[in-house]
Amino acid sequence: QVQLVESGGGLVQPGGSLRLSCAGSGSGFTLDNYRMGWFRQAPGKAREGVSCMSESEFSIYYSDFVKGRFTISVDKAKNTVYLQMNSLKAEDTAVYYCAADYDPIGANSARGMCTKPDDGFITWGQGTQVNVSS
Repeated sequence: QVQLVESGGGLVQPGGSLRLSCAGSGSGFTLDNYRMGWFRQAPGKAREGVSCMSESEFSIYYSDFVKGRFTISVDKAKNTVYLQMNSLKAEDTAVYYCAADYDPIGANSARGMCTKPDDGFITWGQGTQVNVSS
């Protein structure tokens, strides 16, 4: 069973930066077989896809509201996914969740994972809180 543990959230001032980490583990787990993504949910709002990456790393999706400010990356040796968040805004305040979707042959796109996540197949982390405030 796959387990995802996020870290790196916290309080930051507008314009500041944070880097979120998501460490994956479990029997046979390897990032080579999973699409990975970051989602967020603010109070009173629906969950939204922030950034997703295919298992090959060739396909990367960013939502319009983070494009140019956030960067997703992976360290496959550590089975860890990162989300570098720069130029943070108050509206970025949310709980951020890491997600893994088993896709060993790359049949599905990064955009698809972020825009139409299938809860029946996705493993979610517990979330990490990000607060952007002065």
